[in-house]
Amino acid sequence: MKWSSALLGLAGLASTVSAASSVRRSVHRDHETNDYYVLHLNPETSPDQVALHLGLVHEGQLGELDDHHVFSSDKTEHDVVKRELSEHKRRKRDLSGVTGSSALDGVLFAQKQVLRKPWEKRVVPQRNPTSPALQVRADATAAKPEVVAKLNQVANTLGIKDPIFKEQWHLINTLFPGHDVNVTGLWLEGITGQNTTVAIVDDGLDMYSDDLKPNYYAKGSYDFNDKGPEPRPKLSDDKHGTRCAGEISAAKNDVCGVGVAYDSKIAGLRILSKAISDADEAVALNYDFDNNLIYSCSWGPPDDGRSMDAPGIIIRRAMLNAVQKGRKGLGSIYVFASGNGAAQEDNCNFDGYTNSIYSITVGAIDYQGNHPYYSEKCSASLVVTYSSGGGEAIHTTDVGTNACYNGHGGTSAAAPLAAGIFALALQVRPDLTWRDMQYLVMLTAVPVNTDDPGWQKTSIGKYYSHTFAYGKVDSYGLVEMAKTWKNVKPQARYYSPWVHVHQAIPQGDVGLAVSVEITEDMLDEANFERIEHVTVTMNVEHTRRGDISVDLISPDNVVSHLSVTRKNDNIAAGYEDWTFMSVVHWGEFGVGKWTLVVKDTIVNEHSGNLTDFHLKLWGECIDASKATLLPMPKETDDDDHDITSTTTLQASTTTLAPGGPATDTSVAAHPSDHPDRPVKPTAKPTSATTSTNSQGASPAKPTSGSGGSETEHETAPSATSSHTSWLPAFMANMSTKKQIWVYGALGAIIAFCLGLGIYLYLARRKRLRNNSRDNYEFELLDEEEGEALNGGGGGGLGSHSEKGLGGRKGRRKATRGRELYDAFADGSEDEDEDDMEGESSGSGSHGVRRFSLSLDEDDEDDSYDEVDADRRRTYHDKSAEHLPTTTTTANTNSTRRQVVDEDEAQHHVIGDDSDDSEDEDGDTQPSRNARLL
Repeated sequence: MKWSSALLGLAGLASTVSAASSVRRSVHRDHETNDYYVLHLNPETSPDQVALHLGLVHEGQLGELDDHHVFSSDKTEHDVVKRELSEHKRRKRDLSGVTGSSALDGVLFAQKQVLRKPWEKRVVPQRNPTSPALQVRADATAAKPEVVAKLNQVANTLGIKDPIFKEQWHLINTLFPGHDVNVTGLWLEGITGQNTTVAIVDDGLDMYSDDLKPNYYAKGSYDFNDKGPEPRPKLSDDKHGTRCAGEISAAKNDVCGVGVAYDSKIAGLRILSKAISDADEAVALNYDFDNNLIYSCSWGPPDDGRSMDAPGIIIRRAMLNAVQKGRKGLGSIYVFASGNGAAQEDNCNFDGYTNSIYSITVGAIDYQGNHPYYSEKCSASLVVTYSSGGGEAIHTTDVGTNACYNGHGGTSAAAPLAAGIFALALQVRPDLTWRDMQYLVMLTAVPVNTDDPGWQKTSIGKYYSHTFAYGKVDSYGLVEMAKTWKNVKPQARYYSPWVHVHQAIPQGDVGLAVSVEITEDMLDEANFERIEHVTVTMNVEHTRRGDISVDLISPDNVVSHLSVTRKNDNIAAGYEDWTFMSVVHWGEFGVGKWTLVVKDTIVNEHSGNLTDFHLKLWGECIDASKATLLPMPKETDDDDHDITSTTTLQASTTTLAPGGPATDTSVAAHPSDHPDRPVKPTAKPTSATTSTNSQGASPAKPTSGSGGSETEHETAPSATSSHTSWLPAFMANMSTKKQIWVYGALGAIIAFCLGLGIYLYLARRKRLRNNSRDNYEFELLDEEEGEALNGGGGGGLGSHSEKGLGGRKGRRKATRGRELYDAFADGSEDEDEDDMEGESSGSGSHGVRRFSLSLDEDDEDDSYDEVDADRRRTYHDKSAEHLPTTTTTANTNSTRRQVVDEDEAQHHVIGDDSDDSEDEDGDTQPSRNARLL
């Protein structure tokens, strides 16, 4: 029994050693003699079997990435794995009828690792020689006595004896009170970063510095450049990481100054001193992620105003893995410096690290709260904090046993300062998730330089500026809110379909606008409650990338400047599946019309086309029990955007002011109405009016689970109409000049058809007018009725005389034209009605026989009504001002009748107003039921 226990113990020890050796081998790599491959395997697939099939050596798992393994081989020029996998697929096709499986069937992804140049440190760039010189630091004698007294009191109370503590203005600013991180109140409460660890991912860390040695965390440190356990600086310029570490964890002793979280632990991960592979960087960003709580990263692609780089697929998987599994499932916190390329018109949305939803991107302000010339702005920036500028810089630790530095700056200094403040919050609330931290940072940020016109009010009452983000970090406010913070529910996501546009982008201030409508049902189906981040992946073809700018307008009329022009970006390309990110819309509900406005801002010989784009909303879920983890990203994630869809959306041109739609830009210096978190209303929000009148067609609903949609939208060029375009699809690919010619030709054809139609109409009207008498027939009166109407037998119009009503002797033969003239030409309709009233008043009208006037059945739409209307219109126009307002008397009617030729038979139209119809001008026409007397 004892022997079996001993054997089991030895087996366990051997397994542990083997695992440790495997992990160690995965870190120690020699790229000069070997090639290395990263393979993602099916969980059921044996890495050893894969290695056997491929003739490789299994080096072990890739850091903390499950099912990702590193394999090695002798150095060759070609990709061994890619060639073998291709050959395996060919054999399977040739032997399609043969059953069986191979270990190679379990290879889901493979990538050969190559060394690349390391990313650049965010050091302060040299100013342009033509720019004004840096300001001279303010005289220390100008310090405010009351603030100096507070500084001394804090130092005495806490026992701070560090020699440069009083020069660390970012902790207590005695020259410009209030322009510091507001941390001393937390120190007095005992909140100094205990039980927290921040990893500095940089060019090393001098763990032998007396200022850093007390807080150095060896287990979480590693040198990925020279492959060793100690990330000690080796090159002459390996000082950047040590200076950043001093801002966070410089101990409270008699050396230099103190860190903002001076009792926190500090780890070092050296990756910036030599060429490195994506695999090594991925391992570094996951290194000991259960204990390294925060990763401070003051580096990225070059800040030259023309670079556009993003992390590779393995690094993106590592970052997603860290936020899902790091800190025992709470999520690692990544802090990235926004960049120092503002003087080159660079923008942090062209950096795939700073515009990641997993990063807290930090910009810089100087010791007076102003924007320094170097700090990049973008819609992905969440907060700013203090760094160099205005003649001052950050005072911190340097490489050496007892070395200090008073010139640290750039956004490189801002990011670690923020990371140290976040460590203070984790001391109080270690259960905060990575998204909780972003909420707290956003909600407690304090706007600075509030006179700047770039501030806009967001939907939750916060203010955002692309220059100053949500404002500066307030250490005390952040930690105080963290104490009572309720953790947010898990993350949800909604993906819109790919929107196909394929339309030329107009130059100048006129932008190409395309809208996507998102309904509440779509978000409910995606289990989506409110927005945190918005990303737009897009494809643009252009002959000069630096000319393009892109804005996103939300349903609440809040504007994100996703992309801006860059003077140095002369690359003859546009955007290829590039993802922009925005935190501007935090707290919105997302229901309504989202409008993307793309501009070719610089008017020159260069031009381009918007191909397509893809909108994604990221935020808090509705039902936590239905939340799902985001799958690992794949290289093929964006390969489906070329699928053609029958659904179309409208694209239109619009003019958008440089600052976007007008918004309330008045900012409270110290807002007191910060909500803990936005609460979803019961009523549906209404879509705000945007600067475009383009409306999308009914969008497809997302598929369950992913919140996305398999249906895609294709946008065709059209006028600014809310209806589906009737233009053929081929015009979407035409140039602007060709489209102008097509529109002009269509307009000429339409004008010709209209002219021809008007000519034919007038000709027909003239013909009918000249022959109008042949279009009517009348039922002639018999002799007795005619005699009665002519006064025969002594009977008037209303006489009861038998002779007047029944006699035929007085009948007079008449033609149709004569009767038409007599019936309508003798007077107005009003006079006829007045005559009838006068005559009927004495004798009544029940003895009158009526005969109908009928239209020719062969032509009911002749010119009779028009001729008669013209005659009566002329009459009324001349006599309207003389018409009485009351009923005319019988005497007046008798007088009027005296002017009538007594030799002519009188013809009247009898009927009330209801017997007449009105034409379009309001003039009356005789109805078809009128009677000829």
